[in-house]
Amino acid sequence: MYLLWSLMFLHVSAQHWTLFADEQSKPKREGRVRLVGDHPSSGRVEIYHDGQWGTICDDGWDLAEAQVVCRQMGFLGAISVTPGGQYGEGSGPIWLDDMNCKGSESLLSECCFKGWGVTDCSHKEDAGVICEAGTNITSNRQFSVDNSLGLSADLGLLFDSGDGCDFSINVRDLSEEAELGFCVHRLILMIYPELNITNESRNLTVDVSQMCHPHVPNFLRYLYTREIDVSITSAQCLHQLAFIFGVKNLMEDVGRVFTSLIPEDNTFRTQVSMYEYGVRTGDLVLQENVLQYLSWNCEFLISSPLWSTISFHMMEALLPRSDLIVKDEALLLEALERWIQEKGDDISSEQQASLLNHIRFLLIPVDKLYEMQFSSSVLYQRHEKLYLTGLLRGFQFNALPFSKIKNKMDNMSYDYLPKIYTAEWSVVINDTTTNYPYYQYNYGQNIRIQTFSTPAHPSALYKEQTVQWQAQVFLNAQECSYYGISCNSFPVARLLAYGHQNSYASTIRYSNRLILTCKNQNNAFHVQDFKNDMAVIPTNSSMGLSIPCPDDYSFRFVVRPEYI
Repeated sequence: MYLLWSLMFLHVSAQHWTLFADEQSKPKREGRVRLVGDHPSSGRVEIYHDGQWGTICDDGWDLAEAQVVCRQMGFLGAISVTPGGQYGEGSGPIWLDDMNCKGSESLLSECCFKGWGVTDCSHKEDAGVICEAGTNITSNRQFSVDNSLGLSADLGLLFDSGDGCDFSINVRDLSEEAELGFCVHRLILMIYPELNITNESRNLTVDVSQMCHPHVPNFLRYLYTREIDVSITSAQCLHQLAFIFGVKNLMEDVGRVFTSLIPEDNTFRTQVSMYEYGVRTGDLVLQENVLQYLSWNCEFLISSPLWSTISFHMMEALLPRSDLIVKDEALLLEALERWIQEKGDDISSEQQASLLNHIRFLLIPVDKLYEMQFSSSVLYQRHEKLYLTGLLRGFQFNALPFSKIKNKMDNMSYDYLPKIYTAEWSVVINDTTTNYPYYQYNYGQNIRIQTFSTPAHPSALYKEQTVQWQAQVFLNAQECSYYGISCNSFPVARLLAYGHQNSYASTIRYSNRLILTCKNQNNAFHVQDFKNDMAVIPTNSSMGLSIPCPDDYSFRFVVRPEYI
């Protein structure tokens, strides 16, 4: 199900927020966009510049430009463009003409164009878009947030009554057509330094999307009591309000609620928008939750259309992570090269080098390592010295005993620690829905047991040496008992090593992982360590992410050898 991660970003899409320097000032609106039409997700595009709204000429207006507009407004993406004044003729200046966007820009004003107000168009050529809004979230789940720390409940009654209020808050939407007024107590607002409220302040004007207006009273009451109930449908608005008012504790709490929404969009549009919003608002919890999910589903992100649109700072945060799940490190290098090619001149040489340094050349299979220097069309040519250094270290790692090179690698130890590679290091058990009768185990018919082998280590020195593994999934106490183990909750997974593992114990350890994925969509929603060869699956309520397919998921067992 697609998320309606829309309208939340309407009033935080500008790059600079210097809110309420004094009671007369208003938020900066420069470069913001709006849609004028009969539906929130479609209409004539207007942009705010130099104190007034203006239109955009449809010369050069294409889907790339529409994508930027729709994402800037928080929609999932663009469905189509509508040239030629289809949504009526605007008034005022025509601010932009001959637009040329790559489609990856965060703001329409970041695209190339003639210059503000430089145009040869008339309003008959005003451009429009139709954005993809997605599906409304209808869950009624409630999450209670309590940061009261013993505050008196009478503060809530004080807000409810309005007795003695001495400060007015005006809440309006971007079009300035809807406005709400609240009388509150200045002393309460002075607790929040970002508002810059002083003893002389009398009023405050806040721009909030109209869809969020119903949630403003509950938010203002939170400022008094530090208690609020958050639902899936109110979370977006409460996070926006917490950002505007600088209430960081509430932002983080609501950011955790967003975690339950992350697995619901298989296009990755929602997750990428969430991350960028988390960067703009400084919400580190939200950023980490999204990055974790994208790391677990990195291979699918790489193959999606969204890969070419992600920003440099997002790529820089993603590549160093050790919880990336990919086929192998070579795939990641190829994906980085493709991303850089598609970004073109938007990514500087210094930025390219910074990203290349995050590739773990030591863990690229040695045959692919050799081919890289001939197949690379961008990174090898532009950063030959850096690339050759990576290749040399990779060949050394594959040719020399670890004891020989480890003293030289103290300052880059993460380079030889694997991510979660699946190419020749994993096995999948799909059947988690059937409890087999006891007699079937006696005849070896339990299909929730798989035997497989892996190399002892990715290094070429161990290419011919293998370790045998047995992956097991148990759904009830009878199954566990048959294999001589005691289980307290279900399902439970076990990964056992046979063969020559003991002979490597002084050099290699195995930090294996269990990945839970949806069968039909293959998206991972949980990754877990094995402890004493066992991994007990937590419940839906105790997982970081909710289970999007509770009755139809698979277990992927991944072997992760590490030098010690």
